[in-house]
Amino acid sequence: MRFMLLMHPDASAEKGVMPDEKLIHAMMKYNEDLAKAGVLLSLDGLHPSSKGARVKVTGGKQTVIDGPFTEAKELVGGYWIIQVKSKAEAVEWAKRAPAPDSAGNFMIEVRQVFEMSDFGPDVVEAESKLVKDIESGMAKNAKK
Repeated sequence: MRFMLLMHPDASAEKGVMPDEKLIHAMMKYNEDLAKAGVLLSLDGLHPSSKGARVKVTGGKQTVIDGPFTEAKELVGGYWIIQVKSKAEAVEWAKRAPAPDSAGNFMIEVRQVFEMSDFGPDVVEAESKLVKDIESGMAKNAKK
């Protein structure tokens, strides 16, 4: 099972404050532990929302909203994608993530990633060629 661990940082991250060396080292050690355990598939940190945008669709009409975004609790500061045997194992990994000293509102959300098999055999069969094309394209993109 694959899970995405979404890091919701404290307010300082949204202000563009970089973590101190101690936290960076702890985070790198955590990432190394995930990799050594063979569960880490992907990870990245994200810039503050002031450098981002949202595309909102209402009634079929698209609206682009430039950051920053005011709802800090909804912001994501980074993510990991891990492959583990259960939600409980994913939660245990999330509990090990280092938090900043100022972590009054630090949170990691654990969400299971859909697999094609979750959609049933009819969908898997109908979409199998497209899935193979998408996977092939992703593999090519990863080599760039």
